[in-house]
Amino acid sequence: MVINEFKMTVDSRSINESFTRATVSAFASQLDPTVEEINDIKTAVSEAVTNSIVHGYKNEVGRIYISVKIHKEGLIVVSIRDRGCGIADIKKAREPLFTTLGGDRAGLGFSVMESFMDKISVRSTPNKGTTVTLYKKICGRRK
Repeated sequence: MVINEFKMTVDSRSINESFTRATVSAFASQLDPTVEEINDIKTAVSEAVTNSIVHGYKNEVGRIYISVKIHKEGLIVVSIRDRGCGIADIKKAREPLFTTLGGDRAGLGFSVMESFMDKISVRSTPNKGTTVTLYKKICGRRK
């Protein structure tokens, strides 16, 4: 059961990556998470938003849609969606070190998200966009 939620939309500009990371972590703070849990969420959100900016929209500015839901049992679910170019082969894109851009890109975005969250799901359609959903159970400092 969802007990609280919010949605936001930002332009796919690099400057908005830190804003979205901070906003989502501030919203998650109502669960009284540990510093480690907050850092996990910040890192995963940062990776997902950066993927939308760098890969989804490449050299153009589009919109990134973020939805955050907090469930009664302490589960936080963060969805990051774009309407960019999409991913042709999700399985390949989720392999460590795979990147379509080369250069200084390490190709670890999905691996990083998976290591900090309990679960992630990726849905994508070429030329229509991608949705990354991040799941994290907050154990926190509750008494």
